[in-house]
Amino acid sequence: MIDRHDILRTAMAWEGLPEPVQVVWRQAPLTVEEVVLDPEAGDAAAQLRARFDPRHYRLDVRRAPLMRAQIAHDTANDRWLLLLLTHHLALDHTAIELLLEETQAHLLGQADRLPAPWPFRNFVVQARQGISREEHEAFFRDLLGDVNEPTAPFGVLDVQGDGAGIEEAICELDSDLARRLREQARGLGVSAASLCHLAWGQVLARTTGREDVVFGTVLFGRLQGGAGADRVLGMFINTLPVRLKIGDESVADGVRRTHREAG
Repeated sequence: MIDRHDILRTAMAWEGLPEPVQVVWRQAPLTVEEVVLDPEAGDAAAQLRARFDPRHYRLDVRRAPLMRAQIAHDTANDRWLLLLLTHHLALDHTAIELLLEETQAHLLGQADRLPAPWPFRNFVVQARQGISREEHEAFFRDLLGDVNEPTAPFGVLDVQGDGAGIEEAICELDSDLARRLREQARGLGVSAASLCHLAWGQVLARTTGREDVVFGTVLFGRLQGGAGADRVLGMFINTLPVRLKIGDESVADGVRRTHREAG
């Protein structure tokens, strides 16, 4: 798989250079490290995840591939565990799914059925040629030039620390609510994301006591990636700022404005 896809042989270089660059290595062998776990310390998979938790374990982005494999024997269940660490500079969620799918094809002896790989460099060129650096700078200057402090709910700024205290919570919307959100979005001629942006803007406005709020949103870029974007390995996401002014306008007017400004 690493030989097949150029993004899996990519590293970052910046030391002594005018700007950071992505460098594709001709060869990039995968590092596989065997870890010895303590049979008395509880669940083996949990031990492995804890030892290589990304909050305290880092990959060297100067070295390709931007992934590492950690293996360990689970004595209690008489099995081997594999923890594959990947860096977001190289792979997004869709790319990881494709990686596992194509790896399975190799294991089953069906590699000859896989389509020809699309080089990620094609999409790097497309992204860099689309808009000039000056236009990017002008966008951020116009959007954030007069912002002089972050939007901090309850005034709390140091929310990360060393990362040890961060907890993650997931709340799935039930199918009926998801359906009604999409119906509302279609009726207003906006995206469902715009509804979510406005709702989050309302939350921030109330938890900060401010009408002018700024936050980040993750954009999925495969839809604009052109031919082959659905099958290419690489990172196709981008985080951009959203700035909303929460006022007394109706929900319909507010969501349409949100869609124009951040949709």
